[in-house]
Amino acid sequence: MDPQGSAPEVVSRLIRQAEEAGASDIHLQRAAGGAQVAFRLDGVLTPIAELAPEVAEPVFGRIKFLARLKTYQESLPQDGRINQADSGARQDIRVATYPTVTGEKIVLRLFQQAAARPLRGLGLPEEVTMDLERFLRSHAGLLLLTGPAGSGKTTTIYGCLLSLLELGGRHIITVEDPVEQILPGIMQTEVNEARGLTFAVAARHLLRQDPQVLVLGEIRDEETANLAVRAALTGHLVISTLHAGSCQGVFERLLVMVTEAHAVVAAVELVLNQRLLRRLCPACAGRGCPACLSTGYRGRVPIVEAVRLDARLRRQLRSEGPEGICAEPGLEASARELLRRGLSDLREYERVFGHCPSDLGSKDAA
Repeated sequence: MDPQGSAPEVVSRLIRQAEEAGASDIHLQRAAGGAQVAFRLDGVLTPIAELAPEVAEPVFGRIKFLARLKTYQESLPQDGRINQADSGARQDIRVATYPTVTGEKIVLRLFQQAAARPLRGLGLPEEVTMDLERFLRSHAGLLLLTGPAGSGKTTTIYGCLLSLLELGGRHIITVEDPVEQILPGIMQTEVNEARGLTFAVAARHLLRQDPQVLVLGEIRDEETANLAVRAALTGHLVISTLHAGSCQGVFERLLVMVTEAHAVVAAVELVLNQRLLRRLCPACAGRGCPACLSTGYRGRVPIVEAVRLDARLRRQLRSEGPEGICAEPGLEASARELLRRGLSDLREYERVFGHCPSDLGSKDAA
């Protein structure tokens, strides 16, 4: 990005380049009078440019002006929004400022809405896709997804929703925070905790709307957990997420949150634990080029481990608890397969898992 020009020109170029690169956020951090600019690309913060002091100050002022914030206020956090019409961006932009010891920090969140992709367009392992398709054809049970923020859980859920729409004939209700995409044919609700509309409150009332499929964006508390399990046991297909970090962790948390352990064992049908690996840029095969802003990566591909409950696993859960739950193949095996196929590399594997695979050399991963 050319860091020169008037403040409106620099801000406009910054937003345009971020959108073209597929960035989710723009970070601007004041330091030594100037400012450092970085994009969050495929989940990783990537340095882009530095703004000279004479450029940085008016650029920060321009952003705050567009977001209708106090331009003189630098010692307290502020939140605002830049309307699409004012910035020329594809969507509205959320703006958050925060004071730091080196000066003000501004983060711009770009609301880039990609179209929901069907399950078979997500790059999931074939066996996992088939497990999901079997679950979606059934008429009761609980599907739980886990993984850190930004691991692709929402994308997988929207893929499930598209499949349900294709199957047709069922009343589908979602409770989301926020609603990422509007899908015609689905009754979608957005939680508003400030007004008392939590996941639990919404689910409790929406069950009276006669849903056949209920999607809860997240199970955060015991009431929501009990509602989800009970709904799955009373003829509803239920899909939700639960922060646990592993398939085994999902059962450990759920068995603590739900009062009746046998209900959990009976309700849960499928658990997915997923992460995202950055994909090698197809234009330069990972060497770095203008298309990937010299990062070597463009886009991401999911790695997934799954546990599908059958009669044997249900007996094991009843007698031994979740201790013996183990997904096969696991996340790292899924990632190694992507490396063998040349879709990602060792550097990305090490970033996600914190170590290199012992059974895969650099030549195999190239």
